[in-house]
Amino acid sequence: MNRVRARGEDIRRFILEQVEKHPSDIAKAAAEKFGISRQAVNKHFQRLFAEKALAVAGKTRSRLYSLAPVEDWSKIYPITKELAEDVVWREDILGVIGKMPENVLGIWHYGFTEMFNNAIDHSEGTNILVAIKRTAATTQMFIVDNGIGIFRKIQTNMGLLDERHAVLELSKGKLTTDPENHTGEGIFFSSRIFDYFGILSGGVYFSHTYGEKEDWILQSTFDAKTVVQMSLNNHTSRTVRKVFDHYSSGDEYGFTKTVVPVRLAQYGNDALISRSQAKRVLARVELFKVVMFDFEGVQTIGQAFADEIFRVFANKHPEIEIHATKTNSEIKRMLDRAKSGEAADK
Repeated sequence: MNRVRARGEDIRRFILEQVEKHPSDIAKAAAEKFGISRQAVNKHFQRLFAEKALAVAGKTRSRLYSLAPVEDWSKIYPITKELAEDVVWREDILGVIGKMPENVLGIWHYGFTEMFNNAIDHSEGTNILVAIKRTAATTQMFIVDNGIGIFRKIQTNMGLLDERHAVLELSKGKLTTDPENHTGEGIFFSSRIFDYFGILSGGVYFSHTYGEKEDWILQSTFDAKTVVQMSLNNHTSRTVRKVFDHYSSGDEYGFTKTVVPVRLAQYGNDALISRSQAKRVLARVELFKVVMFDFEGVQTIGQAFADEIFRVFANKHPEIEIHATKTNSEIKRMLDRAKSGEAADK
């Protein structure tokens, strides 16, 4: 009898853990996983509905299942001189997130305070909306300000080519428009510690999924405000320290490594061929001790582009470790040629 009860618990745990991946066919997935009939799965659905752990929308074949929200909360904060992220965290956010493992609370504490403070100090807006949706499995947070837009501000303050160029700089880390008061690490590490992190602002969307590559897409229309989205499993074993350590080199604890997604320097079908393009990729990388140039999604590069990074810059900065990853055979050949000193336009 105990084994039967334990099996039922395993089935319901599977449904809750997998429903977000299989919203329309979770019944089929559970039936195949445990070798039971759809009718048997339905009994577990009914229990989860009764426990208010599972929700359903639509009818018959168009049904979509999802985790029922345990908490659905939002609040608007006027931006004033008195508004402080630590006070909002302590008085509001901590109670909404609820009891969670210490490492999970540590991630939320870091991500919320960094993003909320960024909106206070840099948005130039009048208010900040915070919305939290928590289920039995995951927690999702939105921080929305009505300011000028984060990518637009970075572009303007740093004299960048356009808002998309700001995404490339954000992906490197240590980017700040206020170096006297900020290290520039907040957005970078926030984007790395959550299961999902995204910023939608102006015409650009930046996102990072833990364990996968970062990405961007252009939006056709969107106003200037900034929307930050963060999602995290309530039972993850990840820690802030673990992510920080991943971007430190050797025994030194510090933000010393960066991965540069070279594809973000491409505009449309333009090939990466010029020294000017290379210099945009190289901007601020001298702040790091180890630089990984990620060529995923890049099919070809020009010799001048390769030479500027892997010979000219490398020779000027011998103290910096420079590596290339995810290169195809053509790119590898160009890089080898540049390292050997065969420049295209000496």
